[in-house]
Amino acid sequence: MKNGLQHMRRVLGASVAIAIACAATSVRADELRDDLMADMPGLMELYRDLHAHPELSFEEVETAKKLATRMRALGFEVTEGVGRTGVVAVMQNGEGPTVMLRADMDGLPVVEDTGLPFASKEVATPASGVTTGVMHACGHDTHMTAWIGAAQLLAERKDRWSGTLVMIGQPAEELGEGALAMLEDGLYTRFPEPDYVLAFHDAAQFPAGMIGYTPGYALANVDSVDITVPGIGGHGAYPHTTKDPIVLASAIVMKLQTLVSRESSPLDPAVITVGSFHAGAKHNIISNEAKLQLTVRSYSDASRKLLLDGIARIARGEAIAAGMPDDKLPTVTVAEPYTPSTFNSPDFTEQVMAGYRTRFGEDRVMQVPSVMGGEDFGQFLRARPDDAKSLIFWVGGVPQDQFDAAQRGEAELPSLHSPFWAPDAEKVIETAAEALASTTLDLMPAGGG
Repeated sequence: MKNGLQHMRRVLGASVAIAIACAATSVRADELRDDLMADMPGLMELYRDLHAHPELSFEEVETAKKLATRMRALGFEVTEGVGRTGVVAVMQNGEGPTVMLRADMDGLPVVEDTGLPFASKEVATPASGVTTGVMHACGHDTHMTAWIGAAQLLAERKDRWSGTLVMIGQPAEELGEGALAMLEDGLYTRFPEPDYVLAFHDAAQFPAGMIGYTPGYALANVDSVDITVPGIGGHGAYPHTTKDPIVLASAIVMKLQTLVSRESSPLDPAVITVGSFHAGAKHNIISNEAKLQLTVRSYSDASRKLLLDGIARIARGEAIAAGMPDDKLPTVTVAEPYTPSTFNSPDFTEQVMAGYRTRFGEDRVMQVPSVMGGEDFGQFLRARPDDAKSLIFWVGGVPQDQFDAAQRGEAELPSLHSPFWAPDAEKVIETAAEALASTTLDLMPAGGG
């Protein structure tokens, strides 16, 4: 997932560590959990394999084969190569709703530094052209393993549910393009359309096994914007004979901040960050051009439009104010496709979390703030906005001793995408597999309930 969610740590506090420990002993185990515990040795073997052999976005060929093989063995009808490297596994089991469970498969161009005995040693060359190590630094290995764990539990309980189960292994979440690629390749036309869409993401800001959720907007629209600012170059000693693109681009950078502070509602979160500013090559030369790269974050479509329209207006207006001719005005390019915001259906979210409070304990389930990070899971609801319900929730991954040390101020916790991110994978997988399987059983009761 793009960007860590570290600021949640300040919200949660030390009490979470105590609460999760108490909840773990207070919730009575049931047969679903007992069967999952019996499956855990095999699941952890799968996890270590996936962790040691990550693949970059749209290159998840071997990863997809591993998932597809296991799903076929469980009795699913499996299609590979959906959205280039995606996997779709379908199990039809009588009349009832259609539930779709999603796991993302791609790793990141990060050199692992966790010290784990099964740490990745894979090397690849992404689109940047820079050869690098590859790592599951966002925890997608836990996502896939829990997804398989849930599939095993559900395949063993066909007498307990009725309907259609669609399970997808999604490529290229880290590019924000994999969900759309699957949809454009017929995910909702070649396969049953879902009534419910579920996923989870591991979290690097609260203890392993805790469940966090956000009704409504949970993650942001993510736009990448490039601004090319022309100038009229010349000698640095004679600036009056030039039109300095660095000065103009600097004015644009400063003015862009007013889109958030003075044009957006204070109650409507928005972010404009200029992550790159390039111009010139020598001390005494005023360049012909400056280039800016922006990341733009919002929740609603209306807020997104306000920001993008405002960026184009400000770039043009500042250039006109600087005396640039009409044929040398800045160009603003918004990358497509963009990552849309993720919206958790509020009533459905509360319904699912009520079940988790009963199953895992009140103190192990916590509402957490929405974040400005991005996640293309939102595409699946946008493709069926009137008919489906959607939810992505968090499962804490921080080992308890590390969380406790951080709360005492004795340690800093690594974020997602860090080369040091090593979650308590067993706890993440146990919690998420049980959560996904139990919710699916609740949504598709045998005989329609």
